Amino acid sequence: MQKEGLLAYFGGRQVPLADARISVLTHAFLYGTAVFEGIRGYRSATGSEVLIFRLREHYQRLERSGRILSIRIQQDVETLCRLTVDLVAANHFREDIYIRPIVYKSAERIGVHLSDESDLVIVTVPFGKYLEDERPLALGVSSWRRTEDNAIPSRAKVNGSYVNLSLAASEARASGFDEAILLNEDGHVSEAAGMNLYLVRDGRLITPSVSANLLEGVTRDSIRTLAQEELGLRVEERQVDRTELYIADEAFLVGTAAQVAPVGSIDRRPLGDGKTGPITVRLKDLYGRVARGQVSKYASWITRVAG
Repeated sequence: MQKEGLLAYFGGRQVPLADARISVLTHAFLYGTAVFEGIRGYRSATGSEVLIFRLREHYQRLERSGRILSIRIQQDVETLCRLTVDLVAANHFREDIYIRPIVYKSAERIGVHLSDESDLVIVTVPFGKYLEDERPLALGVSSWRRTEDNAIPSRAKVNGSYVNLSLAASEARASGFDEAILLNEDGHVSEAAGMNLYLVRDGRLITPSVSANLLEGVTRDSIRTLAQEELGLRVEERQVDRTELYIADEAFLVGTAAQVAPVGSIDRRPLGDGKTGPITVRLKDLYGRVARGQVSKYASWITRVAG
């Protein structure tokens, strides 16, 4: 990852990325007490702009995550959007990018209780593919369970909670899979490691309910909207059993980093013929065009930043 010459927003101003540092005694470093967002920006076809996808919705979710962790974000959503646009413009990107705003407990002390002190950092870096999506992925159901809402709520993007997903993702790779699917403590399907999951059965889209301890994904919401409004598909949000994974016609992962990633097998059981299914193909193509500002109906989802 190229970092030289990049700027970050830190300590209330733009600084060289190398100078955006915290103390090892910072509460967020010691205890994971921070919330974050992952936001993509796409270089326009002409190369003259960066197109940020659903910037406002991401910051609205960041504000909600902060409330859950008793973090009061000093900036409102409009200010956060403006700070991000200014930072992206200052970095003069010529490629697709990833934006990571983090609001963290900034007190420098030992002790797990939450303090009122917090601060904001925004990092922007070049970013290409997160997953190899040219072929369908092989997923495995993890032995690690998704954390419960009454333990570490998945509804909030809490930095420390990603230990749970890291354990599952690492286990999957060690077992020969590309990614992991986690079940909740009730044994029902929750989500993949850092991504939401959709199944296709008999022409219907099915995704686990938010009560299954999953993140309320912005991409998940985007796909539901596109499936219903553009493809006329029925979308069911409900409880999903593990065995339903094995009998799906198609499946795909969605997320800011993953975008739309087709799934070919789960627990070494092929879905359909093991290839990318037709509905997945259509949604992957449609989402890609929308995210890159090529569908005027969804222009409000795009924030344009001049290069």
